[in-house]
Amino acid sequence: MKKGEAMKKRCLSLLLLAGLLCAVLSGCGDSSTAETPESRAAANAIVVGIAQDLDNSLDPHKTVKAGTREVMFNVFEGLMKPTPEGDLTPAIASDYKVSEDRLTYTFTLRDGVKFHNGDTVTAEDVVYSIQRCAAATETGIVPVEAFSNITDIQALDTSTVTITLAQPDNEFLSYMTTAILPADYDQQDTAPVGTGPFKFVSRTAQDSIVLEKFDDYWGTPAQLDQVTFKIIENADSLLMSLQSGAIDLCAHLTSTQVAQLGEDFNVAEGTMNLVQALYLNNDVAPFDNELVRQALCYAIDKQAIIDLAFDGYGSPIGSSMYPAFGKYFDESLTDYYPHDTEKAKELLAQAGYPDGFSMTITVPSNYKPHMDTAQVLVQQLAEVGITAEIQAVEWESWVSDAYTNRQFQSTVVGVDASNMTARALLERFTSTADNNFINYSNADYDALFAQAQATADDAEQTALYKEMEKNLTEHAANVYIQDLADLVAVRKGLEGVTFYPIYVLDLSGIHYTT
Repeated sequence: MKKGEAMKKRCLSLLLLAGLLCAVLSGCGDSSTAETPESRAAANAIVVGIAQDLDNSLDPHKTVKAGTREVMFNVFEGLMKPTPEGDLTPAIASDYKVSEDRLTYTFTLRDGVKFHNGDTVTAEDVVYSIQRCAAATETGIVPVEAFSNITDIQALDTSTVTITLAQPDNEFLSYMTTAILPADYDQQDTAPVGTGPFKFVSRTAQDSIVLEKFDDYWGTPAQLDQVTFKIIENADSLLMSLQSGAIDLCAHLTSTQVAQLGEDFNVAEGTMNLVQALYLNNDVAPFDNELVRQALCYAIDKQAIIDLAFDGYGSPIGSSMYPAFGKYFDESLTDYYPHDTEKAKELLAQAGYPDGFSMTITVPSNYKPHMDTAQVLVQQLAEVGITAEIQAVEWESWVSDAYTNRQFQSTVVGVDASNMTARALLERFTSTADNNFINYSNADYDALFAQAQATADDAEQTALYKEMEKNLTEHAANVYIQDLADLVAVRKGLEGVTFYPIYVLDLSGIHYTT
């Protein structure tokens, strides 16, 4: 990553984060915006700026937006939780055992873990939460496909749960980060209750969300007493709020924004852990033609995008996997399509477009990194005769029209992993996946995924996942660009920013130094 050393000198801390979608966070109470940095420091509180409103429902089992997961990472926990190093560690569970045949998992719950409503977590709550995501019979529940492998789940007593699988699953523990909820509570949509270091206080739609320290948290307590997320979807307004003192912390800034911050902020640098790409609707002409998609891949100079739009900050990628997922990342795919305008023109001619064509790039306007990327793409595509027009849309419109209803030609966004598995990034492109918003359909890809799920051998599964990545690249499912750098502005006097290999924002360690 270019210029990394210069930026690192200004960092508070460095760690790996995700994360894609595409996506972002929520807000604060109106009163907080009238406060000064000094008054917030005295109250041991901060305001965090975010570029996107959260899902309508705050129920973690109904979460669609990566930004909602990013914020609610502080409110909810599973039996396991991720670490900054990319591992898993027991959370609500104190420990677990796996049978020799790798089919039965026995979890022992940590003594005295409390929900935010004061109730003690029991094995019945765990059974309820897992079954809820497995069956997904309740409206809005996003099913966890990995749970279809569960044949039995039982509460042996108040603190012991057994889960039996139909076949071994090397990634099963990663899905045990699924949020555990109280079984007898029905207000998760509007007043969410979890077990995390922060508890939900209030939400003002399209404006803010307020969290407070949970005093009965089982683990290391949060160091801040209150966090207010302020939703500011306009990039210029977000920057001005930082400069004016209305915001104390803001992630996912561009290098241009960072350069305008002034002396009141330090900058922590990590990676966003998103797969940024020009995503192509494979069902819509001309992108239903593989030759056209390959032509676009040759037409794009991803390093030039990183240099021109991001001052060299970013890591080029060549498929739907980012470097933080170490063993799954295939670096050889990064340069599979070297920048070659003549090759691009040749393929366009073979596809029946010797004079190019016109296309629309739909971009959520609240994401400046994606808007900046799209601007460079327009210039590069013009060099091969393609006239691209940027259609800037509100985030909610993008989610509804492009993501849900798949009404788009192409779009620039970032796709994240919902948990620390290769499956989370790759399953979405199977032909039957509900979140396959690009309409990719490839029988070989589907077969590789089925094989990956059927094997109990980790090395074999890793190799199969890499074959899936190669399939996406060879068939030019999308025009892959980069894993964005994550530049986080942190007001001086605060420290403790932590990055994870997935797209989350951990606020539990943020604290004032004076």
